[in-house]
This record gives sequence, structure tokens and C-alpha cells, in this order.
Amino acid sequence: MTLHGTVKRLYQKNGEQMYKFKEDETIKDIEVYINNTYSQHYSNGKYQATDMIIDSGYGEGFCIGNIMKYAMRFGKKNGKDNKDLMKIIHYAIIALYVNNKEQDNG
Repeated sequence: MTLHGTVKRLYQKNGEQMYKFKEDETIKDIEVYINNTYSQHYSNGKYQATDMIIDSGYGEGFCIGNIMKYAMRFGKKNGKDNKDLMKIIHYAIIALYVNNKEQDNG
């Protein structure tokens, strides 16, 4: 812990800075997962359904709804499947995009 009562996020290992919870590795895994979604059947063509939902003004609710769906499903439908967690993170990233887009246009 630091003097202010917070836990250090980075630590040194063999002179190299490392994340305590291997966030750097997880971020790489998230990038691979997201890249793979762009090659799936529902993303063929110029637009994904998500694009049309966002353009219709329902992007935030769509993303939050999907985050809730996959969070509630985690540990039930397919056990503790990391794919559900990846979907939660992906929809959260899209929600950040929608929020930033709205703030930029606001």
C-alpha cells in the first residue's frame, strides 16, 4: 500500500514494470476477441446491427441491456465462460464510444 492507503497497481519484476492483475495480457485478449467479432456472420457487409441501433439513438440502452444480460448469464448458461465476460467488456467499450459521441455532439 502507498502512504495514501491505495494499493500499487504496478510492480517490478526483473526490472520490468508488471501489472498486478495482468491487465496488459487481458487487454490483448480483449483485442483478439473484438477483432474476431468483425469476421463473424452478423458483421458481413458495410453495417452491423449495432451501427443501426446506435444511429437510431438506442445505443446506450442496447449496450447496457446486453451488459446486464451477459452478467446475469455468467456462471449459468455455459458455466463461468470467459466469453460472456468478453461480451460484457465489448459492450462496455461500445457504450463508452456512444457516450463520447453524444458528448462530442452535445
